[in-house]
Amino acid sequence: MPRWGRGGAICFASGWEEAGEAGLQDQLVTAAGEMPILGPNCYGVINYLDGALLWPDQHGGVRVDKGVALVSQSSNIVINLGMQQRGLPVAYVACLGNAAVVGLAGLTGALLDDPRVTAVGLYIEGIDDAPAFAALAGKARAMGKGMVAIKSGKTELSRTAAASHTASLAGGGAASSAFLRQVGVAEVNTPSELVETLKIFHVHGPQIGRRLCSLSCSGGEAGLVADLAEPFGIGFPPVPQATHDRLFAVLGEIPTISNPLDYHTFIWGDGPKTTEVFSAMLEAYDAGIYIIDSPRADRCDPSGYDPAFRAIVEAQKAVGRPAFPVASMAENFGEARVQAMMAEGVCALLGLETALAALKAAQTPAGVAGWRPVPALPPRETRMLSEAEGKALLAGAGVAVPGSVSGATLAEVAGKVRFGAPYALKGLGFAHKTEAGAVRLGLASLEGQAEMPGAQGYLVEEMVTGAVAEVLLGLRRDPVYGVTLTLGMGGVTAEVLADTVTLVLPVTEAEVLEAAKGLRLWPLLDGYRGRPKADMGAVAAMAVRLGALMLADESLEEIEINPVMVRESGAVAVDALVRRT
Repeated sequence: MPRWGRGGAICFASGWEEAGEAGLQDQLVTAAGEMPILGPNCYGVINYLDGALLWPDQHGGVRVDKGVALVSQSSNIVINLGMQQRGLPVAYVACLGNAAVVGLAGLTGALLDDPRVTAVGLYIEGIDDAPAFAALAGKARAMGKGMVAIKSGKTELSRTAAASHTASLAGGGAASSAFLRQVGVAEVNTPSELVETLKIFHVHGPQIGRRLCSLSCSGGEAGLVADLAEPFGIGFPPVPQATHDRLFAVLGEIPTISNPLDYHTFIWGDGPKTTEVFSAMLEAYDAGIYIIDSPRADRCDPSGYDPAFRAIVEAQKAVGRPAFPVASMAENFGEARVQAMMAEGVCALLGLETALAALKAAQTPAGVAGWRPVPALPPRETRMLSEAEGKALLAGAGVAVPGSVSGATLAEVAGKVRFGAPYALKGLGFAHKTEAGAVRLGLASLEGQAEMPGAQGYLVEEMVTGAVAEVLLGLRRDPVYGVTLTLGMGGVTAEVLADTVTLVLPVTEAEVLEAAKGLRLWPLLDGYRGRPKADMGAVAAMAVRLGALMLADESLEEIEINPVMVRESGAVAVDALVRRT
């Protein structure tokens, strides 16, 4: 029996842990016992399905039969979302506040269980239990319900940031974005994008296809959508010949049959011809964008646009694929028209840039079934291994490293060398040897080399030859997501290029290789303009091998190799920074 004899409670008041009163919040949790509490420091819950609310302020919603759930760790943000005039049907509004008792995954999971909830939109400041959230995302997909999130309050860099390229390059939102992507949760940046993505999920479910077409009656609009789509990674595949012929039969010689398509105004007002053009184009793609800004009703007569709107609805019905009317400016549509089209199963999107962001987000694929991140470890003190120690660890894990000898003095290492020149001479004890002047490359002899101020010993290695690329490979513990893997263009310019991708472990070689293709400079690794191809398969295998090492040994905090020298066949780790407890 709950201690207070009630099914649950909401604590509106602030002034708890967020104000430095951790002990007071602990008392609340103790007093609650088994009773669930939302908050403290939250605005509560609105249920628009059944007309129930525990809410201390104004709200902008109406009763619905079905709709999306909005879950937020910020009450003000969700108040703003609830005032939207974009035609989104909202079933629930729920705030977490400090989440002292009920957490993000628990509350969201309960709302998903309502069959009248079609999708969930989240404003997340922090994820308290990443494995539970991953399970929640899998549950949502299995139920055919999309999830989309704004993630704020990006994870701060750890104490090792100054010593590690990986920490600085994979900081901020890289880890959280990687996690959301891997569990199949769409991520957006603004409240408007969140609302528009939720509209897509509400009407069409959790994922749309990637092959899009765009139609408008203006060359300017066709060019604009192509330009604005590029930063989102949205392309428009060419028109197939059969589709070209079908469109040509209606449009004739003047319009250029292309994607995006400017169909001109020859068919304007002709319902059957417009429907044929809209349907023919849509049939060749996964979804269609129809740019259409209705005249304002207070000063103009928008009735002349009705045949075009009707043709969009009929095209979707005929083809069975999503047709999205898109107003280039959000105000050029009106909520009533959005709601009317939604009643016919058509999702109208408001604002071209926002619509493109939402369409990209709605393409987010499902996560791998059953995937979970490893549990995060609490912060702890670590020490940096010498490069010689780090290389020995890598070699023991099956990672290729150069032949080497180490010693306390230059004379000692010179006496140990049994391999030929050229040599790489390194001073030990530096996090970033290049900046400290503790690296000398291509030496024909070790005789006459000067001491390196501050060196705690020396390492002599065989120079690696035949490399066609330098990449960075870094793994580190994350306080929320367990262990992250960062892969990118390496060398001394790694942070200048800032060309990296991040994944959350565990991952496969195929997943690492696929992520690497997202690098801006991937073409340089893949034989651009006749260059030799780098063996990125060897890098992926190295990454997975090191990941297994990190997961098997909890004492390891960070492993960074910069650079990995990648040959046409094989890859060698020529520098290593390793931290462990």
